[in-house]
Amino acid sequence: MCGITGYLSNKGGDKSIIEPMMDVITHRGPDSAGSHIDDKCALGFRRLSIIDLSSNGDQPLYNEDGSLALVFNGEIYNYQSIREDLLEKGHVFKTKTDSEVLLHGFEEYGVRILDHLRGMFGFCIWDYANDRAFIARDFFGIKPIYYGTFGGDFIFGSEIKSILQHPNVTRTLNKEALENYLTFQYSVLPETFFKGIFRLPPAHYLLWEKGNVTVKRYWEPVFNADESMSFEDAVNAIDDVMKDSIAAHKISDTEVGCFLSSGVDSSYIAAASVCDKTFTVGFANEQYDETSYARELSEHIGVQNTRKIITPEEYWGILPTVQYHMDEPHADPSAVALYFVSQIASEKVKVVLSGEGSDELFGGYNIYREPHDLRPLTRLPKFLRKTLGGLAKCIPFRVKGKNFFIRGSMDVEDRFVGNAKIFSVKERNKLLKNPVGAKDPTELTRPFYNKVKDQDDVTKMQYIDINFWLWGDILLKADRMSMAHSLELRVPFLDKEVARVACSIPSRHRVTEQNTKAALRESAQRYIPEKSAQKKKLGFPVPTRVWLREEKYYNIVKDAFHSDIAKELFNTDELMKLLNDHFNGKVDNNRKIWTIYTFLLWHAQFFGANAR
Repeated sequence: MCGITGYLSNKGGDKSIIEPMMDVITHRGPDSAGSHIDDKCALGFRRLSIIDLSSNGDQPLYNEDGSLALVFNGEIYNYQSIREDLLEKGHVFKTKTDSEVLLHGFEEYGVRILDHLRGMFGFCIWDYANDRAFIARDFFGIKPIYYGTFGGDFIFGSEIKSILQHPNVTRTLNKEALENYLTFQYSVLPETFFKGIFRLPPAHYLLWEKGNVTVKRYWEPVFNADESMSFEDAVNAIDDVMKDSIAAHKISDTEVGCFLSSGVDSSYIAAASVCDKTFTVGFANEQYDETSYARELSEHIGVQNTRKIITPEEYWGILPTVQYHMDEPHADPSAVALYFVSQIASEKVKVVLSGEGSDELFGGYNIYREPHDLRPLTRLPKFLRKTLGGLAKCIPFRVKGKNFFIRGSMDVEDRFVGNAKIFSVKERNKLLKNPVGAKDPTELTRPFYNKVKDQDDVTKMQYIDINFWLWGDILLKADRMSMAHSLELRVPFLDKEVARVACSIPSRHRVTEQNTKAALRESAQRYIPEKSAQKKKLGFPVPTRVWLREEKYYNIVKDAFHSDIAKELFNTDELMKLLNDHFNGKVDNNRKIWTIYTFLLWHAQFFGANAR
């Protein structure tokens, strides 16, 4: 795993510019560094050695005649078979790394090399002779790529902070990104929180040719259920493809560990992979502690478990550092837990397997059961549903069943924009001093719903999460928190072949009235105890709700809500109402408070007096 960065300029490359861009992402690759500088560009690379630990894996890498240069972040799991194919076609390899297949594959297939790959990646191939750059991001967005054009220079990198080091870049807050963040709890637009800096979406490639930029999608998961598939056939198919994927993801010249929570996904991976070590974190409050479960399962599979209890002081103390590594504000409280579990894992291994992606592909979130729960209403004629929902909205106070009628009156396209919906448009307009009129969340999700308009509601919800929540929240925090500790995190569920199988499984085998991930749980039960396989999904519980009702942490947030930037962007009275109502136990506002507080922490890291 590595970090890459670079820029293309008619002034040529400059060592004094590229080196600071590389240095700021040293955490992504502390083992070595390399750069390429010519009269058109500069490329930078930081290496974390996993495969071919010799210096042969250093980058940039070049093809036989030196006309192509590569900087690459990620792992290509099927590189050996691609390499054999390219050798037969006459290509000459200098190393045994997975990286080099990209160079020769690009020579052989052009951009269609992406069709041959199985893995996670973000890379740039510089073609000097043709004055073009080919930049690509993996199928699900496991590895990040950002880019922008400033002062005529095209600049890119694994992290935004490397782009910010370029002297042409000016930091300007994107207030439209802030507005949408308040709903989604993560940055969701193509343009990031920094004006002019964009993210390359998952499964997209970018071609820069003589100053012109083209971005295209090259792959997407397509749900095409085989309705004749029996439940047993689905379970067997999952078992077979996961064995294959786990074996591919374990390829390494170093030890491989596993993150382990109380959930079925990480338990499945840990048991089926027979990994070398497991790592777990929790909190002192039993309601939020998964370490005893992890110890029990680790003993069951005969693997050493390392665990840590995170104190409130540690959690709150590391928040600014977490937001710095995120590059953009990110309000998922579990990111901090990922920071600490990555920290303890990095002390013993360089590679870990984790269970991200299972919920989106196999239907694991509890909200996916909502279409079953709402069926008594959604079976009614639409006009009747709307009438009942309208009447429920007229009730001026909270009453049991009110939300059921409101949500049941809405089509899934209107009620579901992903796993998190923090502030409504009305709420965020009231909260912000000067709303910029950002798009309604449903305007962002609508084009994706249109692609699956003939699918059932559960599948539609999964598709939205794959294209929003998965890369915007889940994979972002996984990459940033692991890379903060120079730890490579691999996700066996997020594999093209696994996705192919998942998308072929009928919805009735994914989500039932009783459970989520039904077929996957049955497959997992072949490796772990039934109580583990059938355990209800909890997410990663973090006691923010409890802490925000303690005077110590209430005052910390209160001070932030009265900061200069809070007063500039938000209506302070509205912020304090959210905080006071939660502190006094009137309502649970912890997610809303956390979304604003983490933004303020992030802003201090990148725009404050001591910005890095």
